[in-house]
Amino acid sequence: MKQINLQINGMSKRYPIIIGPNIISNFAKISHKYNLKFDRYLLVIDKNVPKKMVHKINSKILKKKIIHYFDASEKNKDQKNVNIILDILLNNNFSRSDCLIAIGGGITGDISAFAASLFKRGLNFINIPTTLLSQVDSSIGGKTGINTKHGKNLIGSFYQPRMVISDTNFLNTLPQREIICGYAEILKHSIISNKNLYKYLDKNIDKILNLQSPFIEKSIFESCKIKKMIVEKDEMEIGLRKTLNFGHTFAHAFEATLKYSKKLNHGEAVILGMNTALKFSLKKNFLNKSNYNSIINHMNNSRLPNKLSRYFAIKDIKKILAYMSNDKKNNSSMINLILLKKIGLTIINKQFSKNSLNLFLKNELSN
Repeated sequence: MKQINLQINGMSKRYPIIIGPNIISNFAKISHKYNLKFDRYLLVIDKNVPKKMVHKINSKILKKKIIHYFDASEKNKDQKNVNIILDILLNNNFSRSDCLIAIGGGITGDISAFAASLFKRGLNFINIPTTLLSQVDSSIGGKTGINTKHGKNLIGSFYQPRMVISDTNFLNTLPQREIICGYAEILKHSIISNKNLYKYLDKNIDKILNLQSPFIEKSIFESCKIKKMIVEKDEMEIGLRKTLNFGHTFAHAFEATLKYSKKLNHGEAVILGMNTALKFSLKKNFLNKSNYNSIINHMNNSRLPNKLSRYFAIKDIKKILAYMSNDKKNNSSMINLILLKKIGLTIINKQFSKNSLNLFLKNELSN
């Protein structure tokens, strides 16, 4: 596969996304091309990134650098770990003209970008996502955030990177569980925005999950194009960008209810959240049975999580609804959901009472 370049033209910043194999080896050349030269770097590296890949990155960043290894987990995506990064920057006299590079999955990217946005009101930031989920979703669009006891990503900022480098060689180091989680976001993008991509995924699902070329590369590229289009039209999530939260109101509540347990990681929670949102869309007569059956069958054939009762019981509904009520998209006592009208078309800003959702979830968990 040849290197693919995308350009994000946001209101606050323009930046490139470079996608392809073995891009890390050309880090210096790529940085020079985009005039991204800095005197010093702080590398925040996910401990899960294989040592071979870490060594390759280190060998290409020859200037002054400090390395901080981060134990990436939803539980560690908190203010305490943001403060650790900020202390490293301050103790080593970093300036705003230096650069922070995140190397890892979505958690590492989120917490690093948030720290960069806070340091002296803005430090140069480069994102090198290493998971499929982060390459197709969280590294694009400038959302940063941390978790609190009140819920997921409730503290954060919009802060765009200077560059995103998505080296597809990282994907070969991932367990199948992580590939499936990343695929969930690709599927989400197709469901909310592009029926043709959905048909492509439905036809080639096994090849994509097995990382066969050119199917995985095309899926990543098409997914990134959808995210690019949405972010450029609505960088600050006033309208259209809310569609990217399809399934996420449920998903974030599921994660928080389980206290960010490894039993259900973020990608799996998104899959379960989309599944739940599809069922609710059908129940409220927004989505027809044909589109519903197509997507549900696709999820089942893709070995994606589909049983709410595997993770929760009726006694958990109160907690789930409490976390859903705290979701950042709400602006009243009602719960705001993104629902599906048909493949490629969503409904935003639909509000529902806790009682309505309580009855729905009880019915789901009783079956």
